Amino acid sequence: MKGVFLAGSGLLGLGLLVVLGLGALQRQDRRRARVTAVVGPHRPAGMVAPPRRHWLLDAAEGAWLVRLATLFGLRLDRVAEYPVRWWIIPLVALPAARAAAGLAALLGGDLLLLATPAFWFLFCRWAFGWLDTRRIETLFRQFPDALGMVTRAVRVGIPVSEAIRAVAREAPKETAAEFQRIADRLSIGLPIDQALGETAHRNGVPEYRFFATALSLQSQTGGGLGETLENLAEVIRKRVALKERGYALAAEARTSAGILAALPFFTAGVLAVLSPGYVALLFSDPGGQRILAAAIGLLLIGILVMRGMIKRSLS
Repeated sequence: MKGVFLAGSGLLGLGLLVVLGLGALQRQDRRRARVTAVVGPHRPAGMVAPPRRHWLLDAAEGAWLVRLATLFGLRLDRVAEYPVRWWIIPLVALPAARAAAGLAALLGGDLLLLATPAFWFLFCRWAFGWLDTRRIETLFRQFPDALGMVTRAVRVGIPVSEAIRAVAREAPKETAAEFQRIADRLSIGLPIDQALGETAHRNGVPEYRFFATALSLQSQTGGGLGETLENLAEVIRKRVALKERGYALAAEARTSAGILAALPFFTAGVLAVLSPGYVALLFSDPGGQRILAAAIGLLLIGILVMRGMIKRSLS
């Protein structure tokens, strides 16, 4: 048992050192950037400095790092777009993985403590996937308004490229960042359908691909661009409204799932107040600890099943 505990502690320490080391490298890169901004980079006269990239992208020239990051659910090209620092997620997932492995060890033996890295991998992958899904949904909800801005600009005679730059200046930050990338690609001479197609492939929002297809067809067949974009915006707006309606109809199911998930904790709290000794057996007695671990595991499985049923009904 002692050897298993030491092995699990060693794995946790190794993961912690990796996360802290990557964080230190990122802080060093930020300090170097601040020094460069003040004194300027040291380069021969006349030489143009190459554009700065994120340090992870520079380190990702090796394919093994790209595959490893993708395996954990981390998209290296989206590091700057996460609402939190990317290294916070594996740092928070580490104690959660240790707790999950501890619960499993109560039921199946101390050998299951060695499953801590597996739990860590699953938690990291789930967290990064949840952040990506949240970003896609945000872009999906904001896209009809951005498309409406493009349509109004085209109707008054502004070119599409300038309308896209206007959206990059005035839209919310998530959509503004995507349209800024489109504007940057247009600035280097890429066709607009190709620029939009690359953006749609990168952000995973199919509606951007609809936009690219509509512009490509309009450029080949002719016709009123304003009317085409207005029809497309109306279709996408109806898709957004339909999805919101689905969420509204599923509100009762989500509320019921939340109540069922919170009821065991509420009951345990009431019992702890009325009969502390009765609840203390779940923590002091080995048999009670196994029952508690099994109850938490079954509760988590039930929450995942209810969440999957609701998500499947909305897909």
